[in-house]
Parts: sequence; structure tokens; C-alpha cells
Amino acid sequence: MQITGAMLLGAQAVRGQAGEMRAFAPALGKDIEPPFGLGDKADVARACELAAQAFDAFRAAPHEQRAQLLEAIAERILGIGDELIERAHLESALPKARLEGERGRTVGQLRLFASLVRDGRWCGAVLDSALPERKLLPRSDLRARRIGVGPVAVFGASNFPLAFSVAGGDTASALAAGCPVVVKAHLAHPGTSELVGRAIQQAVADVGLPEGVFSLIFGGGNETGEALVAHPAIKAVGFTGSRRGGLALAHIAAQRAEPIPVYAEMSSINPMFVLPAAVAARAESIAQGFVDSLTLGVGQFCTNPGLVLAIDGPGLDRFVTAVSTALGQKPAQTMLTAGIAKAYGDAVVARKTTQGVEQLAAGTQSDAQCSAQPLLFKASATEFLAQHALSDEIFGPASLVLTCRDEAELARVAEHLEGQLTATLQIDRDDYAMAARLLPVLERKAGRILANGFPTGVEVSYAMVHGGPFPATSDARTTSVGAMAIERFLRPVCYQDLPAELLPAAVQDDNPLGLWRLRDGELVRK
Repeated sequence: MQITGAMLLGAQAVRGQAGEMRAFAPALGKDIEPPFGLGDKADVARACELAAQAFDAFRAAPHEQRAQLLEAIAERILGIGDELIERAHLESALPKARLEGERGRTVGQLRLFASLVRDGRWCGAVLDSALPERKLLPRSDLRARRIGVGPVAVFGASNFPLAFSVAGGDTASALAAGCPVVVKAHLAHPGTSELVGRAIQQAVADVGLPEGVFSLIFGGGNETGEALVAHPAIKAVGFTGSRRGGLALAHIAAQRAEPIPVYAEMSSINPMFVLPAAVAARAESIAQGFVDSLTLGVGQFCTNPGLVLAIDGPGLDRFVTAVSTALGQKPAQTMLTAGIAKAYGDAVVARKTTQGVEQLAAGTQSDAQCSAQPLLFKASATEFLAQHALSDEIFGPASLVLTCRDEAELARVAEHLEGQLTATLQIDRDDYAMAARLLPVLERKAGRILANGFPTGVEVSYAMVHGGPFPATSDARTTSVGAMAIERFLRPVCYQDLPAELLPAAVQDDNPLGLWRLRDGELVRK
């Protein structure tokens, strides 16, 4: 499949006229062909208008057709073959094996949502029978289901060019909900984005859906993204990126004549609590797992373990020694973009010059452009509580070990933490009582709590939660990964005394879709 540098506005490939840019190969330190034409507000408006025109027909399409779309996208992505992996590798410097795994995850989540669409539980069908004889007030016939909210704007992420980008979880869950999608491609991987975008475009045609179900926009600066969020046809936004970027989009969405929700995944340092019995029993193995997690993907994961908390003592000393040894063997690696590498370097310099912070260990250095050296810092809990900057995320392979005097200080730090995507407990049986006292706090702070694991790596499943209180996300009630992600793009509609001939299939008496429904308070399939 040829990469042309064109945007995809519905069924059309359109060359943007608002300037051009080329992808940058971070491992090579140079631009790569072809040039991509950048879109403007008129292109955004066209994509949004097509999405609005497609919405009613798309959400009314049979569930089977919607499921077939998701499966067709998966097959089309697989059909691109090695070309997709080669281009993504060139644009991101991520290892090919990692990208092959990410492609498998992308395809897997598309198929998961296809299964979910067929299952139909997302409809949330509820039927309350009329009670005309009820005293003092009769009850009307009431029926409810959930429908898609409308066209969704999706912003591709820099660190997952496949699984969190053009055909990633935001797009898959929005399409599953019956919502057309307009994607703003991330300029770190435009060629990858075009390849995947063309696969979606072809899949839409394959299953006979309106062209406006999907569009792909390229845009420089912030203007294009701002115009997309501000357009009145857009009814929700999916975003993965920086806190500043997510808050900027949320501000635009809130200032519209019709405010809309922005589901932004933004910032997390993913604390790991190493409790006393665990560190006494297995300091070295915990240290090795931690270092492997910290440096995985050059630390460019939103679930990267950026903070370690432990009570001071011999066990912690062993842990720090083992981490220092393991980290010293980790090489500097190439980051996704020059901008990300610069931001990492600036954050590391700021951390090194922060009062009360000591550098404990470092990986090997490299003079290569866009490289990042793994680093470990140490500070006391007292300093952490006093300096808000120590709570800031460093996007890359750097972490901070906090030494606490006792359990009470450990608990104070836990209460002080901002919202997180994850919190990890390294525990043995003798730690259970302390862990039980921490759990209520961690439940308030994080979307996912792990025991004796490491937070990098997010399973795409029915139970997964990849979200959390602010600033981890802009809405703690939601997840951007797993089957529950569809709930962001649905809303309930109630039908009161509507004639049987006008009722949607999900709430008709004979249940033609075969759904599980709550009927007069009883969960039944009738």
C-alpha cells in the first residue's frame, strides 16, 4: 500500500493545502519521505459534516454489520503486512517485535469490541411495564436503551502508533458504540497513520456503511485539533497525551455553546509500595522486575513506575543496591521523537537540581540523537511532601525512591499522591495487615491496583481499567482500555408510552435481538 501524504475525508483522499511536513526517523536523525499535506479548518469542517451525516444511519445499522466493520478493520490491518511494521519502526524507533505485538493488541481489541457489539449488553435495555391500576398514580410504560452520543474526535498518541492511535482503543470503542470517528493523526508517525487509516476507509466500504463513519486529518500546530474539538458536530473526545494538552482540549470543549466530554488520559507516576516483609524476602527479584519495567520501551509508557515507596531499613538498602546494579547494565535508548527526548532531558536536569534529591544510579550514556539514559533518584518522604515538583511525571526511564521513616509516614505520602492510573503493592503474607490499611487510600487514588507485579503492560479484557482520578484522566469514571471503554460514548434514552410499531428493536416486547434485559426488575432474556 503506497503512502501518499494525503488525508482521508470519508471516501476521498485529499491533499492538505495548509503547508506540509515530513515524518522524522529518530534513530536515523533525519526526515523521511513522502511529504504530508496539512489540513485546515475547512478540512476539519468537511470531515465533521460527513460524520454528522453518517451518524443516524450508522447507529441504526444492524449490530452484526457494526461487528463486521470492526473485524474488517482488523483483517485489513493484518493485510498491510510487513510494510506497516517497517514504517512504524522507522517513524518511532520502537523494536519490530514490540510493534508486531502492538499490532496483535490492536487487532485483538477490534475483535473484542466486535464480540461485545454482538453480545448486546452495552445496549442496557430496561423495560418497566405500565401499571394503569396503581394507586395513587398510574405508571406509564417505560423502556430505555443506550445509543451512541454522536461523532467522536480521536487524537492519536505518540507512544503507541498502533494500539492508541488511528485504529486504537478510542476509535474501536467509539465505532462499537455506533459513533463515527474523526481522527487527528499524531505527527510523530504520519505514514503509519495513513496506512492504518486507509485500512479503516476500505473496511467501511467493504461492509457498505456511509463514508462519513471515518476520516483522518493531518494538522500542524494546535489550530487543527482545536477546530476539531470546537466543531458542533463533535459530541465527545478521546485523547492520550500530556496533561497540558488534555486540559487545553477540555477547556475548549467546556467553552463551546454545547459543552462536550473530553476523555483524556494524561499524567501518572504509578507508585510502587514495597512493604517490609516483601523487601526483606526478595529485594533482589523485586529490583530486577522494577528495572525491567522502568526501562521497557525507553520508559515511554503511561504506566511506567515513576515512584517507589518503602520504609527505611536493611531491606530497602538491599533493594537500592540491586536496582543500582541492574540499572547500570541498561543502555541508553532512542526515544520516540526529538521533542520527547528534549523534554526528558530537561526534566532530568530539573530533578537533579531539586533540593534533597540524590542520584542513586544510571544506565549507560549515548551521544545518539533522541537517546535517553535510565536514571534512579532518591529523596525522603519529608522532601516529597514539601515539594510538589517531585510529584511530576517524567516521561521516560527515570524513577524516584522515597524513604519513609515508618508506616505512618508511608500512609501520609499515599494520602498526598495525586490520581494515578496504577498503584502497585509488593507484599508477602506478613504485609497483609499493612496492605489492608493502605487499600482504601489506593482505591481513592488509582484505577488499577496490582499485587506483586509491575504496571507496564495493560491487558485488553472485560475487567481492565485504564483510567483513574485526575490528573491520570479527566474523568475517573471511565477507562480507555477494555470492554468498558465503550461506555464513554453511549447515553441513555427512555421511551414512554411509545407505540409498539415505533419502538427500537432493543426494547420491543418480542426481543428480536435476543438481548439480556432488565424487565420489571428481573434480568431475563425475553
